[in-house]
Amino acid sequence: MSGTLGRAPDWLTARPIAHRGLHDRAAGIPENTLAAAEAAVAGGYAIECDVQLSADGEAMVFHDEALGRLTEAAERVDARTAAELGTLTVAGTNERIPTLPDFLARVAGRVPVIVEIKSRFDGDRRLTRRTAEIVTGLDAPVALKSFDPGIVATLAEIAPALPRGIVAEASQDDPHYALLAPSVRAELSGLLHLHVSRPHFLSWRVGDLPGPVPYLCRRLGNMPVMTWTVRTEAQRALAREHADQMIFEGFRP
Repeated sequence: MSGTLGRAPDWLTARPIAHRGLHDRAAGIPENTLAAAEAAVAGGYAIECDVQLSADGEAMVFHDEALGRLTEAAERVDARTAAELGTLTVAGTNERIPTLPDFLARVAGRVPVIVEIKSRFDGDRRLTRRTAEIVTGLDAPVALKSFDPGIVATLAEIAPALPRGIVAEASQDDPHYALLAPSVRAELSGLLHLHVSRPHFLSWRVGDLPGPVPYLCRRLGNMPVMTWTVRTEAQRALAREHADQMIFEGFRP
């Protein structure tokens, strides 16, 4: 872990991080929208958002691979162009799916933004390269992260100055991991890829705290640990004791 020493910026864990922005669907503020970004800024929170690839290669701020949960469309995000995606309303509101450049322009460096690059673990690096291209040179506190160590390793190669992190958990019970070989899943949960991915920080599931991986990252690797997704007071207590900052949802710290 020595390659990670001293490289995570102080702003990364200085503020609580609003999961997909400070969203509140009941109040008409859907996740990963410009309204959720503005709400987080108004509250003084950092922001975590997700990006998916459009059909024409743009980074779109959207969590799911498919559009059905939050829009009236049903296709995968990458079946539509950025312009087409930008016409879709989110969760029955007037909010639209923003591009990452538009999202970051709205935040305008007022709070840190941590961008999670989504992956199907298929070796496709178009979204990685586009996201790095957007962020490189910005005068704003922005970090990138992914569950996919191959993406983090690519960031280390193409944008070594950008803060980069690995998202991980102790077990992969999500169906998203079903097609991965057991050896790959063990590599993910044990961070056995650190010599290749070279992350600056760890984003670890709160339900897996405490544990040896986040403990060693903090104590021996000098890697800050943010933990996701904190929703209860019990989880908040775990975050305070075993992590450097929380990614929260459903309340205001």
